[in-house]
Amino acid sequence: MKVAICGAGITGLALAHRLAASDVEVVVLERATGPREQGYMIDFFGPGFDAVEEMGLLPQVEDVAYQVNEASLLDDRGRRRAAIDYVQFAKSVRGRLRSIMRPDLERVLRTTLPSTVDLRFGAGVTGVDDLGDRVRITLADGETLEADLLVGADGIHSTVRRLVFGDESRYLRYLGFHTAAFVFEDAEIRAQVGERFCLTDTIGRQMGFYGLRDGRLAAFAVHRTTDPALPDDARAALRANYSSLGWAAPKALDLCPPPREVYYDQVAQIEMPSWSRGRVVLVGDSCYAVSLLAGQGASLGIAGAFVLAEQLTRSPSIETAFAQYEKLVRPVVAEKQHVARRGARWFLPANRFLLQTRRFLLRVARLPGLDRPLAAAVTGKSTALVTNLRRGTEIRSR
Repeated sequence: MKVAICGAGITGLALAHRLAASDVEVVVLERATGPREQGYMIDFFGPGFDAVEEMGLLPQVEDVAYQVNEASLLDDRGRRRAAIDYVQFAKSVRGRLRSIMRPDLERVLRTTLPSTVDLRFGAGVTGVDDLGDRVRITLADGETLEADLLVGADGIHSTVRRLVFGDESRYLRYLGFHTAAFVFEDAEIRAQVGERFCLTDTIGRQMGFYGLRDGRLAAFAVHRTTDPALPDDARAALRANYSSLGWAAPKALDLCPPPREVYYDQVAQIEMPSWSRGRVVLVGDSCYAVSLLAGQGASLGIAGAFVLAEQLTRSPSIETAFAQYEKLVRPVVAEKQHVARRGARWFLPANRFLLQTRRFLLRVARLPGLDRPLAAAVTGKSTALVTNLRRGTEIRSR
């Protein structure tokens, strides 16, 4: 079997890993000319954590993970108003949580790819023709290649989805936020942040900061807006929207790098009635983005890739594999999307009443016996998506 994967992000690389381990011929097509360095810190846990462990990559992930003690909400003078204890948060998922930069997780997956994987940067997909028993893919330079199937793992603004399933507007649910991330350097702010994730305790817009190993800081930003359109200049948009914030925000905005070095996007979800059509299937954010609010996009992307690979190598037909993959993953995704939408008002309060209520709830949650409900609300229902697959394999092999 030959599989073409569009997208060399976290999901596409995880799928390539798992398929190549089963001796499947894999080519990964990435529109960008090289690996992306933009991205923010994620709390990596859940089924993706299980998948990485099953793939034998957990030691490499732990090598690049960060120790975060707490998420601190700070006022305009940098005073701590409330906090989430990360140690307790980790206990709620049995210690199976690592804080990691998205580019670092992607790098682990990319640098450990089997040598048989054909990874091509600067290879944008411009055309897809389903030929019944195979698919023909046209690239931006005019080259064509054929494969038994094509997987769109190219993110929330998926080219494969647009070419095969139709315009993005049919599937994207905008949640009313824009988000951004960038890296800058300032020794004073770095010292104040320490081993915390520091967030401004503000209404309608928020910035967050965490220290990196090389002495730099990673900045995260999110604000409410009814307009889903993205700005032409990400740095100018950041300065316009966050200039009213205090503490470290003004200096961080002054030190913001050029727009090409800033990650900037909508906060949105993707909802589709079907994730496959003919010899084309979607995985990760391209068909089930859960959004920043759910906090498990990378985990669900890797888990979905793991399940899809398992079904492709086990099932009697590609059609059966696609159907079983969707049957297993869709309920998990639906629950996480619901959790994200339900928690939007607490993620970034829209008024002072909600802001003060959030402070109160976070303070109360630090009391003995009341921390578990908060952790459960953040993580959602636990899922044994990957471990159940492994157990099923063990039972059949006996």
